[in-house]
Amino acid sequence: MSEVVVWGVGELGSVFARGLLRTGHAVIPVLRDTDVEALAVRGPAPELVLVAVGEAALPGVLARMPAAWRSRVALLQNELRPRDWESHGLDAPTLAIVWFEKKRGGDARVLLPTEIAGTGAPRLVAALTALGLAAVHVSHAQALAALAAKNLYILTTNLAGLRVGGDVGTLVTAHRALADALRDDLLTLEAALFAPHSVDRAAARAVFERACAADPRHGCAGRSAPDRLARTLAHADALGLALPAVRALAPPAP
Repeated sequence: MSEVVVWGVGELGSVFARGLLRTGHAVIPVLRDTDVEALAVRGPAPELVLVAVGEAALPGVLARMPAAWRSRVALLQNELRPRDWESHGLDAPTLAIVWFEKKRGGDARVLLPTEIAGTGAPRLVAALTALGLAAVHVSHAQALAALAAKNLYILTTNLAGLRVGGDVGTLVTAHRALADALRDDLLTLEAALFAPHSVDRAAARAVFERACAADPRHGCAGRSAPDRLARTLAHADALGLALPAVRALAPPAP
């Protein structure tokens, strides 16, 4: 039986773990207090190491990644860009662009098929399919495009929600000017953060529209929205980007 490490067993990690178990894999969880170096030494090399921690915790996890596992990493975070893994010396991790939402105590809700690229894609696609969650195996280039589009959707809706609340259906109808202004700013940010990889702006806009139409009652601003705004502003400052619509959402200085 092949083994898969799932590093972070929250809502998303638990969904993937359940699918992996259903498709015949042994799942090894990594929790906050797990000694990963000892685990990597005493156990055989896993087929895949799925990093399912939140985006804020990702840099610390990648810095701690045992050498024996580094070629087997799979990532699924929001706000993920090539610089996030390239800065840790990872060349081609498996990438899962997750388009379902899983809240505690509820079932997963699918907006669009989850897109997965890399050596671990067949296992993860099979795991989600076994749970009735739409997933497709895509190329690395398609995965990069999907990452940019997912970031655009998450950031636009979350940041707009800080101003107007509500759901994405209301956002793109009653508050279309705000949505468009934020979306344009955030496409500029994604293009800068993805460089030297290119971002297809028209394709990202099209995915944004499809995702909004898929679940118009999806709430805009979740608990993570203020942190997303802070990270976005920090990126804009570091890159020297104006992003006027985004900066207009910043809380007043004390």
